[in-house]
Amino acid sequence: MVFKNFDELVNAVQKSEQIKKVVVVSAHEEHTIQAVLKAQKDRILSPIWIGDKPKIEAILHELDETVDGHEIIHVPDDVEAAELAVSLIHQNRADFIMKGKIQTADLLKAVVNKENGLGMGTIMSHFAINEIPQYHKLVVTTDGGMVMYPNLIQKKQIIQNAVKTLKILGYDCPKVAVLAAIETVNAKMPETVDADLLKKMNQSGEIENCIVEGPISYDLVMSRSSAAIKNYQSPIVGDADILVVPNITVGNILGKSLVYSAGAKMAGFVVGAKVPIVLTSRGSTSEEKYLSLVLAASVA
Repeated sequence: MVFKNFDELVNAVQKSEQIKKVVVVSAHEEHTIQAVLKAQKDRILSPIWIGDKPKIEAILHELDETVDGHEIIHVPDDVEAAELAVSLIHQNRADFIMKGKIQTADLLKAVVNKENGLGMGTIMSHFAINEIPQYHKLVVTTDGGMVMYPNLIQKKQIIQNAVKTLKILGYDCPKVAVLAAIETVNAKMPETVDADLLKKMNQSGEIENCIVEGPISYDLVMSRSSAAIKNYQSPIVGDADILVVPNITVGNILGKSLVYSAGAKMAGFVVGAKVPIVLTSRGSTSEEKYLSLVLAASVA
């Protein structure tokens, strides 16, 4: 199964008989509540709201939503709210977490806590999926939100996190492009060396259930005509499912360029923890937050 757009993903999640439970941390934020309510009305999830209860109730009233029936836990302190959310996951009272009006660092501190956090013994990475008007299917970018300058082993784990997530979504053998500025190995460009080693790990079976190509430049991944001009041949050309960036800066710029300059829609969350962690930015629209909820619910 390969999803061409977000509509297909939403339809697939709505067909599921399971309504997932999301715990929203510091939920007193209008766009967050709007997105969660839409997902609830679409039969995708039900929420537990943690935060400033009077503020949450006021926003619900402003959105013409009755307060009755909503589970609201009054914890106005952000740090305590994050800790409670993690505890609810351990108690199996929720399936995943969403960030509300809380600093990302405060939420992640509770998530990565070594004693009672949600770590699984591997790296946590950001998984963003994009619907680009000029591309024929959804494509993942990773990691533009968690690991700043990943080393070779961390890049391997970032790939494994992304592949595992797509496998849960029903993908058979995702095609992974390890991006660089060029498609040849150059010792003065460490990302090309890492890309070549990651490809060899895939060929030897160390990275499984996918096809890894690299180093490869963005134009060769996304444009068959560009690859033809350069006489570059690979099953990845024009058909990649996952784009692996060399560092967080490249991932951040690529993701925002796709959204703000190429008209893409984006959804994303943190993978590699016990459950998905939806960490949309303060500037994210209600639509982006809604799509991120749909995506997280589909793999929770």
